[in-house]
Amino acid sequence: MFGYYYDPTMLLLVPGLLLALAAQLLVSSAFSKWKRVESRAGMTGAQAARLILDQNGAGDVRVERVPGSLTDHYDPEDGVLRLSDEVYGSRSVAALGVAAHEAGHAIQDAQDYAPLRIRSTMAPIANIGSQAAFPLFLLGLLFSWQPLMRVGIWCFALAVLFYVVTLPVEFNASRRAVAVLQAGALPEDELKGVRAVLSAAALTYVAAALQALLQLARLLLISGQRRRD
Repeated sequence: MFGYYYDPTMLLLVPGLLLALAAQLLVSSAFSKWKRVESRAGMTGAQAARLILDQNGAGDVRVERVPGSLTDHYDPEDGVLRLSDEVYGSRSVAALGVAAHEAGHAIQDAQDYAPLRIRSTMAPIANIGSQAAFPLFLLGLLFSWQPLMRVGIWCFALAVLFYVVTLPVEFNASRRAVAVLQAGALPEDELKGVRAVLSAAALTYVAAALQALLQLARLLLISGQRRRD
């Protein structure tokens, strides 16, 4: 993320990169395993999402198919839950878990879940901060101008805060998904698969937050070193 300037502080980023790689491998492995196991519930991901939404006060949310793999997401602005090709029409345990998780976000929205509201409010600000942070920091570094470096750090800190706020939102959606499927009499062996898929997915968010925090620590360290020089 900051390839124009190499120094030993880059080693700070290694734990985050390793965790991100491990998380991606776990997600691929868990999803690949459980997408081959058909649920005895007999529902597709789209049908499960529709049922969950209707039973939890989010009946006005549309369920649509979206191209790609693991591109599933809930769009609060349009009120649409979009499921990937691998989830929408699949009756697998993995598909039910992913569909229920995304439905969990729609239920959060319907119930005015505070962390989701905070994340939605922060999203555009954090996006601008993330884009502006490194150019500003780099210019401040090149011209040895500490105020501009600090502005870059504060901009990136907004992005870091967004990653941190995302964690409870994702964990809560997964807990809702498991609870709803459990209440719907999904057998324990299938719930085990749902938990495996969602736990692996949650780890990707933890890895992203850790990467952001380590990058922020690195920028602070570089700024401190330059100030002492």
